[in-house]
Parts: sequence; structure tokens; C-alpha cells
Amino acid sequence: MLAVFVLLACNTRENQLAEREAMISARESELVTLFAEMIEQKKLLEKNDSKDLPDTMKNSTEKTCSCDSNLDEAPVKEPSDIAETKTKTLLGGIENAFLDPPGMEFSARIDTGAQTSSLNALDIIEFERDGKPFVKFSLIHPLTGDKLELTRRLRRYVRIKGRGGRESHRRPVVRIRVMLADIDEQINFTLEDRSRFKHQVLIGRNLLQDLAIVDVSKKNVATPKIENSDTASEIK
Repeated sequence: MLAVFVLLACNTRENQLAEREAMISARESELVTLFAEMIEQKKLLEKNDSKDLPDTMKNSTEKTCSCDSNLDEAPVKEPSDIAETKTKTLLGGIENAFLDPPGMEFSARIDTGAQTSSLNALDIIEFERDGKPFVKFSLIHPLTGDKLELTRRLRRYVRIKGRGGRESHRRPVVRIRVMLADIDEQINFTLEDRSRFKHQVLIGRNLLQDLAIVDVSKKNVATPKIENSDTASEIK
């Protein structure tokens, strides 16, 4: 009897396993079928998209053409219009600058590397007048070589470092009117002995910035703007 029961139990177990394997096999078949259907649907969608693509490209081209036509109708600025909005005076490396005072023209070096303009000054004497600082100095007449004595308000000092570690020097600064081509400005000049240089006047960026373009390969490009300055007075 015991053997009979064991055999029956074994047969029942085998039947259950067989049924489970059959269910798994059926489920796998369903999944394979579902996967095949998904692939077919994907191919169908890709085919439909490829048919619609030419029409989409055509519409895009039409839109692009429309935009291009609008651009053609828009006004275009001529180079001359741009130049007028950004006009600057053209200067060479050497120009004639009119200084007031003393009311005459000097040959000046145009130097974009110098921050502040400088002026040849001899016999510099500082003094006070009515409690305000002044400085008296001499320029060399560009034609006769005689000394021209000027007196100007002392604006401030600048300290210039000497080359090779030499001691720095303090230089006075005065304000003088400069007329150069169509430029007419009051600017600061540092006073120094420039007798070792060919040009008594050096024009730096404090005049040139935003007003002029310098071509160092040329000389005397600008047309001088000289005016009588009998009514000019010192700036207090």
C-alpha cells in the first residue's frame, strides 16, 4: 500500500509539472506573437513618416523663401552711413598743433603710447598768486629760437619713474588749449625739459582717445585749424 501511495504522489507531481510547462510554453508563444505585431506596427509608422517628409520639407523651404524675400526688402546701410556715425580725425606720426597760449603753431609728435601730453618747459618756477598755485616757464619760439615766457595755473603733479631704477621725478601739470585739424580741446600737459628731443610738443592719449586715428607711417596729414586767440585767457 505504501508503494501505491508513493507512485500516486509521484504521478500527481509529474502532472502538475507538465501542466506548468504547458502554461509557460503558451505564454511564451503569446509574447512572441505580441512582439511580432509591435515590429509590424513600427515598420508601418516609419513608412507613413517617410511619405509625409517631402511635404514637410517643401513647407519649410517655402517659409525660408518668404523670410529671404523680407530681408531683400529691408534697407541696407551703406558703408558711408556707418563711417559717418564713427568719424575720427586721421593724424600722422608728426603734425602741426596750434597752442593757445602762446598762440602759435608747433611741430608735435603724436604718440598713442603716452597717457598724458607733455610740453617742453625751461626755467620752471612755481609760486602762489591770491593763494592759488601757479607755474612760470619758457618755451622756445619754433621760428626764431627765442624764449617765450608763459604763466599757467598749476593743476597737479605727476610722478615719473626714472629708467634703470633711478629716482622718480615730480612734474607739474598745466592746462592749455590745443587745435589740431578739426580737434579743439583744453587738455593737460606735463612740463618737462624736452630740449634733447626734436619736437617740443608731445600729444598723448588724453587728446587722441575717441577723437583721432593715428597712422605713424605718415606725417602732416591733418589740415591745421588756426584761429587768432587775442581773447584767450587763463583757465582759473
